[in-house]
Amino acid sequence: MAISSTINKVAINIADLDRHYYQDHELTVAQHPSETDFRFMVRLIAFMANASEQLCFTKGLSTQDEPELWQKSLTGEIELWIDMGQLDEKKIAKACGRARQVIIYTYHERKAKIWWEQWQNRFQRFDNLKVFHINAPNVESMLKRSMRLQCTIQDGEMYLSDEHENHAITLDRLVLNYQFR
Repeated sequence: MAISSTINKVAINIADLDRHYYQDHELTVAQHPSETDFRFMVRLIAFMANASEQLCFTKGLSTQDEPELWQKSLTGEIELWIDMGQLDEKKIAKACGRARQVIIYTYHERKAKIWWEQWQNRFQRFDNLKVFHINAPNVESMLKRSMRLQCTIQDGEMYLSDEHENHAITLDRLVLNYQFR
């Protein structure tokens, strides 16, 4: 018998001072049985960092041809493709060919460092690609089936809080010849 996904209800108040975006979002987000709590929270962080009325979660882990998040125009064109982890060059090339902008978020520092050192020079050919590393230690402690989160983004820093915890999260943009700390 297959294990089903966990359904999480997430209410987020976003105050993004860098982009002048201030909005409440009521989300219903599935957590795949193989997805860790940390990865789930990183997906939420990626949503908050790029939030808009049109940005939505896809089927994610269960579908190879879709990213974790995307934003489509009214005509169905993919404006923004957001994916997670250390993707291979073939998947990144496909994403860059299909979307106006592609953002990849890495989140395991050791794995990301090795991946970045191996692939960074090959990624320079993609003009519409940005890669960020999310530093969010212990953020998985916030995960509950029903969450109310406050997200403030200012000067490239994200502050995430609920009724019990506060976390400072950084999103480090990786550029050619970037050296991890």
